This record gives sequence, structure tokens and C-alpha cells, in this order.
Amino acid sequence: MKIEITSQARSFEKAAADYAENRPSYPPAVLDAVEELAGRPLKGARVADIGAGTGLATALLQARGAYVVAVEPGPAMASQLRLRLPAIPLVLGDGDRLPLASGSFDVLTYAQAWHWTDPRSSVPEALRVLRHGGALALWWNDSDATVPWISEQDARLARLFGGDDGGAPDPTARFRGLPPELDFTTRRIPWTRAVPLTTHLANLATYSDFLMLGKHATDTFLATERNLLTQIFPDGTIEEQYVVSLAVTHH
Repeated sequence: MKIEITSQARSFEKAAADYAENRPSYPPAVLDAVEELAGRPLKGARVADIGAGTGLATALLQARGAYVVAVEPGPAMASQLRLRLPAIPLVLGDGDRLPLASGSFDVLTYAQAWHWTDPRSSVPEALRVLRHGGALALWWNDSDATVPWISEQDARLARLFGGDDGGAPDPTARFRGLPPELDFTTRRIPWTRAVPLTTHLANLATYSDFLMLGKHATDTFLATERNLLTQIFPDGTIEEQYVVSLAVTHH
């Protein structure tokens, strides 16, 4: 199982530049909630952003005044982060084997990254690196499946990838897999971004399932999506609606 997850996670290396250009970032309300649940401001905090990717969360943490170290396992993704954030300390590594000193950070963040780790390793590693009283913050950004056009697109994606395309969306799905030995407080934060249709489709193409699927099948699916979405959004601007699932616990 671990080999399969690692292979899919590393698939992002093939699309690092597209990921950097088209993936959505996160709304300010996410960091507001992190500060509230962590019980401290991010300004002046020592923060390690684990699985930092191209630096979407890293940039926001830096803008809040945190002293951020980025940890990323993929060289191509790390290169994109370095281009965007040349002043941020960056180390190659993953959440199962953190290349960080024990008790050295006030906050650890895993933005869209915790599910790529093995909790048998990543939980003790996170607790090792956090100082006493520090906070572990995990979050995921998912399309809001209560929106009809998104629900219909999700069903098409599920059929393509052989998943379950029936039933109502489960708003607690991301929280069910949290490590049971840690006492998390959770929040769900809705937000919206408006982007050109081309950006929406390019973002879909950076999903790990598509990167594993192959170019021909991906292009075929996205061509159909372009036609369907043009009927819904004739001006070519897609209103993407998301929900961030946030979980924070203390050491």
C-alpha cells in the first residue's frame, strides 16, 4: 500500500510547473483559523510546511510573518518553490522522515499533504519536531460537492477512475482518517475563486489520478469537460467553489 501511495504522490513531479501555475491557493480565513486553534499568531512563529509542493501554503505563512522552512520530497516541485520563494529555507524530505531537529518548531503544517504520509511514521515524527505546546495543522482543499455542476463533474471523474459516483457528499470524510491518538479540533471553511475555463481544466489535469492515467485519456476527458462547462459558463469564467477541511491539535 505504501508503495502505491508513494508512486501516485511522486506523479506530481511530471506536472510541477502546471501545478504551480494552476492550482488554487487558500483563503486568508484558513490561516485565521490556524492561529485561533493553535492559540498563537503565526507572526514570529517557527513553522515547518511539510509536503510544501510548489509553495502555495508556504507563501501565505511567510506573508503572515512566520519564519518558515519548507520540506518537499520532489525535486521538480521543490524547484518551482525555489523559483517562487527564493528566500525560504528549503530541504528535501517527507513527512515520514523529517529532516528537522527535535523540538525545533512552534507549528507544523501539512497543506494537502498529510494523506501522502504513513501515520505510523508521520505522527511520531511530527511530535518529535514540535516543541512542547506546539500545534500540528492539517488541511485539505476540496471542491464543494454540494454545488450541482461540481457534483456532476465529480460523478464523471468517479466513473472515469472507477470510483463511487453515487450518494450525497460526506462533509466529514477528510476528518475520518485523522490519527485517533491525537485530539484534533476541526473546521470547514468555504471559499470561491473565479478563473478562466482553461485554468480550471489545467488544474484538473494536475490531479494525481490524471497524471497516472496518461495524456491521451486525459485530453479526451478534458475536451468533453470543456464542451459541457462552456454551456454552463458561456462567458468562459468558471466559479470554482471549495471547502477547506482543517484539523489542528497540540503537542
